[in-house]
Parts: sequence; C-alpha cells; structure tokens
Amino acid sequence: MKLYYNPASPFVRKVLVVAAECGIADQIEKEEIALTPVNSHAPLNSENPLGKIPSLLLANNESLYDSRVICEYIDALADGGLFPPNGSARWTALRRQATADGFCDAAVLVRYEGFVRPSEKQWPDWAEAQLKKCRRAIDVLEKDSASFGDTVDIGTLSVAVALGYFDFRNDEEAWRNNAPNLAKWYEGFALRPSLVKTQPV
Repeated sequence: MKLYYNPASPFVRKVLVVAAECGIADQIEKEEIALTPVNSHAPLNSENPLGKIPSLLLANNESLYDSRVICEYIDALADGGLFPPNGSARWTALRRQATADGFCDAAVLVRYEGFVRPSEKQWPDWAEAQLKKCRRAIDVLEKDSASFGDTVDIGTLSVAVALGYFDFRNDEEAWRNNAPNLAKWYEGFALRPSLVKTQPV
C-alpha cells in the first residue's frame, strides 16, 4: 500500500496513528507531497479525483481516500478493534470522530487563510468564524472528556490528533485555560507511542 501524505496534515496523521495502533504501519509506503488549494499533484489526481490527502493506493491499484474511509479500512484489515461494531459505543466513537474532523477542517481553513491566501484577499472575519468552530468543539469535548476514561478508539484518537494540530498551528489560542479536564486527559493520552511518533514538527 502507498499513502500520499504530508506530515503536517492532521488527517494524514490520523491515518498514521491508526496504522500504528493496528500494528501495520510498516506495511504502508509513504510518498510525501506538497499541496495547497491551488497547487495540484498529477499522480495523486489520477488516483483521487479530489486531489486531496491522505489517499491510499492499494496493491490491486484501487484507491481509497478520505481519512475516515482509510482508517476504517486499516482497522478492518488488521482487525484492530478501533471502530466499535455496533450499539452506543459505535455512535459515540463516530460522533467524536466527526467533532474532531470538523475541528480540524476549521483549523486547516484558518491556516490557509493566514498563510496561503494572498494578504490582499484575506478575510479576517471569515477566519475568526472558523476559530469559533474550533472553540465550540473544544467546549463540547471538555464536557465529553469526563466519559473518555481509558477508551482507545477512532473517537478518542481523532480528538487527540485534532488537539495536537491546534497546538501545532494555533498555540496562541491557549485552549487549555478553558478546558482543564480535556487538557488533563490529553496530557496522558498524547504519550501513546502512535501519537508521539507522528507528532508534526
């Protein structure tokens, strides 16, 4: 399997974390590429019409894309158990993943607005609206964190990746000041080897 990736992407990191948790990280060949919203990559486009990362090329030359699809494929391939099969545990994990993915979407858009879009075309109010989404997500996760416990699944892993990305790109937000319980959970959870090894620099 070959993964088109960039180590700064939180969605790529989620895939790498899941692969590590499932014990198959060494089965994935990685090809690092640089992308912006206006800078495409021809080989990637031929396999993923959306031209986005992560994108996973399988041995049979089929492609999987979107981190949620790739993560579930890896988990099924390795019988990793990161996706609860049914019941409330499944819906809780998927809801947490959706919250974390939306958090990352908004944080990435803030990054694009401030560092990719030409300064004369930047829209501060739009960027602030994206940050408000991040803050609301943190508020929800702060309340939810009391029930995280020892759970290691696609939900909690996605939350950890989202918080790591926010630290990486938006550390000035100092989110821990308003989310002490979430911060305490994250401090311990972030020590998992899968997260330590994939931390962007």
